[in-house]
Order: sequence, then structure tokens, then C-alpha cells
Amino acid sequence: MFRKKDAEVYYINERSRSASEELASLFSYCIQKDGRMFRELVFLCIGSDRITGDSLGPLIGYQLSPYCSRIFHVYGTLDDPEALLVAIDASLGSRRHQGYITIGNGAIRPGAGAGKTLPEVGDIFITGIVNVSGSFEQLLLQTTRLATIFHMAESISQGILLACRELEAAGTSELLL
Repeated sequence: MFRKKDAEVYYINERSRSASEELASLFSYCIQKDGRMFRELVFLCIGSDRITGDSLGPLIGYQLSPYCSRIFHVYGTLDDPEALLVAIDASLGSRRHQGYITIGNGAIRPGAGAGKTLPEVGDIFITGIVNVSGSFEQLLLQTTRLATIFHMAESISQGILLACRELEAAGTSELLL
């Protein structure tokens, strides 16, 4: 699912009361660590509304859409190359990380949990580990509880909104062109 072997990946327990604040802080850190100048921040929300376990990205996109502003947009395509692209997707992982949110710099490979070979996407990634990996990944995604996806999407959306409010409050941040 992840690329760059040396990239730092941060894990946040979605059940933690401070999950959104932790995500906001780490998201701001990842933006600063990326270090590139950008005109806009793009969230590419990956997934399907037809498979519960794969609906995390579209649900977050739905939750973020009403808050689109001059600094961030929610897209489903890669139309603008001058954006800092944040890829958001559901993922499968170890039992000990089930229910955790991951964030880090670099791209993700969407569809890896379902055995698909798709190109890497993103400058920063946010994933929600919605179930355990192993056999029958497609079935695991189809039978993941909607409550799990919904609560995780809430934590991620709130963390993103907190970080974006901080970016907007900074006004002419050196990261923006």
C-alpha cells in the first residue's frame, strides 16, 4: 500500500479522544515536511460507495465538501498539477493496527488491499485501517461494519478541518504561492 521504504508513518488510534487533534498536528507537520510551495491543497478521496469497507474515502469527501475554501478542494481526479495532493483511502493491516489512522509523506497505491495494480498517487497520504489483511481481502472490505467506517471518517475529517483552519489563520503562509 505504501511506497518509500524510508518514509515515516504515524499511527493514530481512532478511538482516542484526541484522534482529530493528533491528526491535525501530524497533517500540519507533513505539509511542512513536504516543503514545496503550492497554490491549493487537494484531497483525493479514493474508494467506492458500493463496498462498505472501501467507502472511507468517499465518505470523507462528502464530509469535507461543504467546507471547501480558497485553500483546499476535494477532487476525484488529478486535473491540477500545482496542487499538494493528499490521497485518502481505506486500507487493511495487522490486527494490532485495526482501527488506526495512518498519515505520512508520500504516495499510496490504491486498490492494493483488493489485489488491484493501480498507479501510486499523492504527496501526503491518510489511510484508515478498516480491517485485517490476509485471505479474502475483498470479502473483508465488503463485510466491514459501516459504524467503523463512519467513526473513522469523522475523526479524519475533523482532523483535516482543524489543520486547514490553522493554515488559513496563518494567512500568507510561506508554503502558499
